[in-house]
Amino acid sequence: MTVLRVVLGDQLSMDLSALEDIDPARDIVLMMEVREEGVQVRHHKQKIVLVLSAMRHFAEELRQRGIVVDYVALDAPGNTGDFTGEVARAVARHRPRCIVLTEPSEWRVQELARSWSSHIGLPVELRPDGRFFASRARFARWADGRRGWRLEHFYREMRREHGILIDDGQPAGGEWNYDTANRKSLPARLALPARRRFAPDAVTRAVMALVEKNFPDHCGELATFAWPVTRADALLALDDFLAQGLPSFGDYQDAMKAGSPLLFHSLLAPALNIGLLSPREVCRAAEAAWRAGAAPLNAVEGFVRQILGWREYVRGVYWMRMPDYAQGNALQATRRLPAFYWTGKTSMRCLNDAIGSTMKHAYAHHIQRLMVTGNFALLAGIAPQEIERWYLAVYADAFEWVEMPNTLGMAVFADGGLMASKPYAASGAYIDRMSDYCSGCAYDVKQKTGPKACPFNYLYWAFLIRQAGQLGGNARLAMPYRTLSAWPDARKAAIVAEAEAFLDRVDHPDTPSRDSDAASQTLC
Repeated sequence: MTVLRVVLGDQLSMDLSALEDIDPARDIVLMMEVREEGVQVRHHKQKIVLVLSAMRHFAEELRQRGIVVDYVALDAPGNTGDFTGEVARAVARHRPRCIVLTEPSEWRVQELARSWSSHIGLPVELRPDGRFFASRARFARWADGRRGWRLEHFYREMRREHGILIDDGQPAGGEWNYDTANRKSLPARLALPARRRFAPDAVTRAVMALVEKNFPDHCGELATFAWPVTRADALLALDDFLAQGLPSFGDYQDAMKAGSPLLFHSLLAPALNIGLLSPREVCRAAEAAWRAGAAPLNAVEGFVRQILGWREYVRGVYWMRMPDYAQGNALQATRRLPAFYWTGKTSMRCLNDAIGSTMKHAYAHHIQRLMVTGNFALLAGIAPQEIERWYLAVYADAFEWVEMPNTLGMAVFADGGLMASKPYAASGAYIDRMSDYCSGCAYDVKQKTGPKACPFNYLYWAFLIRQAGQLGGNARLAMPYRTLSAWPDARKAAIVAEAEAFLDRVDHPDTPSRDSDAASQTLC
């Protein structure tokens, strides 16, 4: 009898466990475009196009291999708009003996899949996702009994286990981590490479029209869409990074430049997170570049740490701590997300550039996310769930398993220190040091207070003052708290008042969320 094999939109890999023992003569692959997944948050138009176009290309690759694909398009007659409804309809069409799928990447979707057996009346087999270096069980074994979960400890274990950048049992070059060599600011006259981008083909153009019709009020531009939507193009993107980006990636991975969002970054996360590339091949390719003398060790180690270390680590945190993790709010932040997060219309040049790039490309690199948009949200006391839903909505590579821990754990310290030993809070001086944003900004980064002062300056100190009870004993914040201890109460009160006055002037309308769909119609 037929086995119905479900392939989700972020599982576009030929080596997917759900496809391992497929019988092309009997089995059927079900792929579904469902409206519910486009509006769980109001996803960036480019993100929806990326996933749907890649799904359509992948379905065609399966057909070319002789596999029968039951593909439900978004505008197909009778489309119920959700996974459960479409699985039930497919079962009625094909009368399979069971349903097989690889474990979903998102907790919510996994709970749906677990309900199918009772809802539909067929056995459902959930298989582990073997596309990661560490299975969920492997991370759980590492985490068991540890008082703190620190990336560096997990990362070293993964390096040893998988033999990446290891020579005779020791880290290549003699050091595990070259992060201190990867914090250079960008020289003003440094030539930036022209990165390879991908013009939409006929399939993608058809999806773009579909998205404009069905999600007209979602944020983002489509005219600039240039992401790879096939494995062949994803491999070309990998080659481009190895040649054009990787040699300088390490030195300048934390740098920011106005009007230049791509710099030397890999741009591979969207392809990795939907399955067009595997983390193993990406890490091995980077290592091979170093061994061939085509890229320095600090660049390759820094890149490998992002994939083999950080990407695997945040996935482990997500699955160990969900669903409660989603509600974390250790700092009791309650402000609404400002409207400029959806438009970029703010006089703060760093936020204007990072958010403007986000709306144009569904992309901003990790320091723009952490130290500009995330830093502002942290200092302003924006409710964690508000900023987390924003990150999930606007970035092409944002899937909940990787986005949520990055947001709640790193950007806004909502998990109270599970992932980070201190909040990533910074004044305008950090942004000035790592970018050219401050020159030409309406605010003066050198001024600490007053109407022309960079808001990051007084927001930073007001944040520390407000959170003294929670953070005052943090050893990594000892220096700024020693500074604060010398300030008279009147000075502290004035700083807090200035920060509050600035935040009160910021527009705070309702923002797109799972629960307030109608309220967000005009924000994007």
